[in-house]
Amino acid sequence: MVVSTPPTVALTPEQRARLDRLVTAEPALVELGRRFAEAGHELALVGGPVRDALMGRPGQDWDLTTDARPEQIEALVSGWADALWDVGREFGTIALRKGDAHVEITTYRSDEYDHTSRKPQVRFGDSLDGDLSRRDFAVNAMAVRLPSGEFVDKFGGLTDLETGLVRTPVAAGISFGDDPLRMMRAARFVAQLGFVADEQVVVAMQAMADRIDIVSAERVRDELVKLLCAPAPVDGLRLLVDTGLAEHVLPELPALMLERDEHHRHKDVYEHSLTVLRQAIALESRLEQQPDLVVRLAALLHDIGKPRTRKFQEGGTVTFHHHDVVGAKMARKRLRALRFDNATVDQVCLLVELHLRFHGYGSGEWTDSAVRRYVRDAGDQLERLHILTRADCTTRNRQKAARLQRTYDELEERIAVLAEQEELDAIRPDLDGNQIMEILGVGPGREVGEAYRFLLELRMDEGPQSEEAAAEALKQWWSERQ
Repeated sequence: MVVSTPPTVALTPEQRARLDRLVTAEPALVELGRRFAEAGHELALVGGPVRDALMGRPGQDWDLTTDARPEQIEALVSGWADALWDVGREFGTIALRKGDAHVEITTYRSDEYDHTSRKPQVRFGDSLDGDLSRRDFAVNAMAVRLPSGEFVDKFGGLTDLETGLVRTPVAAGISFGDDPLRMMRAARFVAQLGFVADEQVVVAMQAMADRIDIVSAERVRDELVKLLCAPAPVDGLRLLVDTGLAEHVLPELPALMLERDEHHRHKDVYEHSLTVLRQAIALESRLEQQPDLVVRLAALLHDIGKPRTRKFQEGGTVTFHHHDVVGAKMARKRLRALRFDNATVDQVCLLVELHLRFHGYGSGEWTDSAVRRYVRDAGDQLERLHILTRADCTTRNRQKAARLQRTYDELEERIAVLAEQEELDAIRPDLDGNQIMEILGVGPGREVGEAYRFLLELRMDEGPQSEEAAAEALKQWWSERQ
């Protein structure tokens, strides 16, 4: 069932010019259009490239659709393309490279999904309109025929672009039934494009949220990553929570909406976490590359241990003791379930575990030893920890916020001074394993590891030692343990 579409609007001269530039900017597109037309086949540029061009955004991917079957596509481009890949043949896709252009050409589709399966039953279609009706959203169901340049918009995608709406070309329930991952994609487009979800899209997401359970964890993860790395991830996350979809893909997030009452007042942990995410994003300029997935995941998940550790105290106060440690364990379990790579899991969980460490700094009373340990424990995540810790200040009390900022400024300055004096980035004992064995007269074994750890703690407590001083301290330690 096709839903009613907004009134069709005409391309503006600027939009027409953008589409013309889109096609002519890549000679391979024009050549492909001619080749397919001469062979009696249709060919159209479709989806993201068309949408982005109309929005004035540069496109990098070239997605084409055609009535030609995979074997016919291959015959038409063999010998002309510089390279050819047919790994997507069973889904009707042939990929090629011509010069610097990477192109994917897919046969018109009219897929149907078995409601108990994660994979579609691939069926080829015979018309562009039918293919476009199977697309996820109307803004992705626009096409430009090649080589003529004719603009095709049967489902009001252009109107949705102008009004900022995420809407399906067919009834949302049908579209999401075809591929439940489209519900995640709706939230991603809200975050990515700054659009709002159509009311029918929201209703369908609420009714079908549990259908996301049949989608593989890897596909869910990939959409979540795109959402988090979008310009406005908070908007997309709110849609996931409000529709109940988050209960299935990231249940720790809605769990942050702790019950509050007049007797037990505490900060809204859910809203706090979203604010921390926004503030962390604003600080990403400190990093070499943005967006930074690790920072964004850590900001979002840093307080997920609070629901499990909440305790009510006399006088109406609320405590969340050890929520950092509990939260790190919970984050590890969730990220592994979503099939994140080990490096990302380890980095995020370290940040969650350390995010409260700064608050033990008080007004700057830390010893040099404590500062060294802060740097050592953070390791190569120190800059990200700086970002997370600063972003975690969401108080509306300006004086308190300014005081926290000054204190952290001071901590960073102390780290910089110590780093210059002591090479903090590579903290190690003043004696290596060979020297330890020579001084103690022992061979490789457990004692060497214990001696190494003693010297490392000495280095943390007292700073760099001369080899002579370290050797004397080692001998004293050794004699006392005999």
